[in-house]
Amino acid sequence: MQHLPDFPDAHAGARPAQGPILLTHAGEGFLQELTARAQTPKCTRFRYLLTSLAGYLGPDAPLLAYTKLTGEAWRNTLHAAEQHDAQKFLDEFREYLRTFGWFDAARPVNQFD
Repeated sequence: MQHLPDFPDAHAGARPAQGPILLTHAGEGFLQELTARAQTPKCTRFRYLLTSLAGYLGPDAPLLAYTKLTGEAWRNTLHAAEQHDAQKFLDEFREYLRTFGWFDAARPVNQFD
């Protein structure tokens, strides 16, 4: 039997119990994870980029509004000097969202009527 990694409950707790999962919910979980790993300088930079991405997608954007294409479109709106850091942010954020099940949680299946 394959052992699955033990994911902290804090990440699931950051998700709303009802309603759509917003980009900001997942973003806060991501920043908490960076802080827990003692990556404060990266967290500060990524908070700025997350705020910029949220501004681009809209203040109450659902998580599913963030796709590879919308991320790329947002990155292209930034100054050339910021685009490399923005790509690192997008790559790490997407990996976090996949690893901790945020995308799966945002796509409800078999909801009761």
